Amino acid sequence: MQHKINKFLLTGLVSTLLLSGCQVVSVKNQALNVSIANERESIISRNKLSEASLNVLSMTGREAKICSENPESCVDEIKKIPQIQDEQLLSTASELYLAKAIELDKSSDCKTSIITKHTSQENQQAQQTAYNNCLDQQLDLLDKSVRHSYAYMFLTKRGPQDRIFDNRQVQIRDFYNQAIAKLVHAYTLRYKPTEVVSLIKVGQSIYKINFDNYPELKQRKIENLMSTYNLNFSGLRSITRRDGFGSEFLAVLPDETPKPIGKSKYIVDPLTYKYPNGINPNIHQARYLAATLTAEPANAASVNEILNNSTFQIKAYDPYKFEKLKIANKEYPLAANFSAPYGLWLAENNLGKSAYLSLIDRDEQLTMPHLYMLEPYNPNKKVIVLVHGLASSPEAWIRLTNDIMGDPVLREHYQVWQVFYSTNMPILESRFQIYALLTQSFAQVNKQASAKNDAVLVGHSMGGIITRLLVSNADTTQEALKMMSSHQLNQYRNTAVVKDRMIMKDIPNFSRAIFLAAPHRGTAFADRWFTKAARKIIKLPGAFLSAIGDVITQEEDLKDLFKELSNGLIQNGPSNLSHTSKFVSLTEDIMPIKSMKYHSIIGNATNSDDPNVISDGVVPYKSAHLDGAISEKIIKGGHSIQETPEAVLELRRILRQHLVELGLYKP
Repeated sequence: MQHKINKFLLTGLVSTLLLSGCQVVSVKNQALNVSIANERESIISRNKLSEASLNVLSMTGREAKICSENPESCVDEIKKIPQIQDEQLLSTASELYLAKAIELDKSSDCKTSIITKHTSQENQQAQQTAYNNCLDQQLDLLDKSVRHSYAYMFLTKRGPQDRIFDNRQVQIRDFYNQAIAKLVHAYTLRYKPTEVVSLIKVGQSIYKINFDNYPELKQRKIENLMSTYNLNFSGLRSITRRDGFGSEFLAVLPDETPKPIGKSKYIVDPLTYKYPNGINPNIHQARYLAATLTAEPANAASVNEILNNSTFQIKAYDPYKFEKLKIANKEYPLAANFSAPYGLWLAENNLGKSAYLSLIDRDEQLTMPHLYMLEPYNPNKKVIVLVHGLASSPEAWIRLTNDIMGDPVLREHYQVWQVFYSTNMPILESRFQIYALLTQSFAQVNKQASAKNDAVLVGHSMGGIITRLLVSNADTTQEALKMMSSHQLNQYRNTAVVKDRMIMKDIPNFSRAIFLAAPHRGTAFADRWFTKAARKIIKLPGAFLSAIGDVITQEEDLKDLFKELSNGLIQNGPSNLSHTSKFVSLTEDIMPIKSMKYHSIIGNATNSDDPNVISDGVVPYKSAHLDGAISEKIIKGGHSIQETPEAVLELRRILRQHLVELGLYKP
């Protein structure tokens, strides 16, 4: 009996083993993120080919690693298999060539660091030869990847519109964009061009360079042309991009601003001063430009022509002017990265550091205010001018500027100009100098251009006070002289350098102003013990004092002037903000001109709705409030209210409203 049971168990066990041995497929649950990753990832995002390419390679019986090492022979084998369709061949070939180029890029031969001057001349020559050969191989592979990916997208039986929901098409577009980015980078390393050329040669292939769609780059030297795919900006909360066709780049133009010899000169009469060559060096055209590059066949019409070294064109597009591009008589969205130029400009110029150094008169380059255009001047766009506050810089506007770039409507209709000024200067002086700077900037704009009129002026904190005084008409001469002693009254009554600063005129190019957390009537915060201590450290710019001294030559006059600078009307910027200062007494009742539309955005760091209590922690509501404002928005937050999402949304609403009222946009 026991023998029969054992025999039965043995038979069952053998049967189970035999059955399981025949079972080829088993099933188990897999995490959704793994499934999606397997479907969408490729050689760009992992050190492994995409699943689609691996499936094609499985038909050849070749291992992926071997194919990646020798893509040319592998592609030849794929061509011999009739069951593999054109899309499968072209897409897999594109990834294989790109994979090999990426592998070479990581190799020691393609690293400049391997070339050392501490070895013999012969070794250095050998290393340089190996380096050049490695880059040449990369260029050849990237050229092939570009051609195969282009052929896949535009010359297969199905067009891009037929594959609109295919993950594979997105992958191939990425291969194309990355191949262009890497090709431009590798060519720059290999040949180190010092100026823009009309064509480049990659192996047996010719690429013509076409700037017809980016005239600002035509006939200009380019200091640097870099792909934006690998750039990361820690201070930007988001990166504003536009998905589409084309490889995203950033072009850096050389700084052609005339450099001062020695210390920066302070110009007392900026409205009449004659600059060398008639150019104000403090008005800066955009140097950091967004660009999108495409590689397209010049004349080829068939797949064979494209794959066999036909001439290609590398076309540069200005993504601010072009939202779409035309390929094979059909329009496609143009890719772009709008944040990268702004981020690199901020990172390389370290404006925040300059703002703090200027407070203690340690930054001579910021003696005079500067204006920065963030994109190439466009006569068809309205202008937004941003004026920062105390101890600040254009970095204060990061979130707003990035959001304007990210809003298609605002990006289409506005261009941003940012003012950077030294906030240790007396506010009346800053207003006068910024008035001159903006007047000169708009004077360069053609009278018929849309950019000439209906600009928007935005100011935060101290910049809000300056903004109000830039859109107002007032002659404060008599009131100012009353605040002086009888001796000073006789001195300055007819002194042009003083009178010019007491007469305020609006800038006619603006029709709307926005004030954020602006202490129009001053703040008691400026009189607390720690801010008073800081005010003693903060110095007026030496260049400013020296220039004023050159104008007022009498010794007694100078002594009285410096006394006035210390205790009177013309104190440093932070002292002017005190609610008890003579500056506030002189200017608090000056209102924007009647035709000016203006808005207030005010912070509330308290839990109260009482106007007598509301404050952003620095500026009380009663100081920030202005009668006659079209809108007044009170937002929960502190003094840096311009950085909050709610304030940015309100600014975007106002800017859109401005366009609607001008008839430029219909929501």
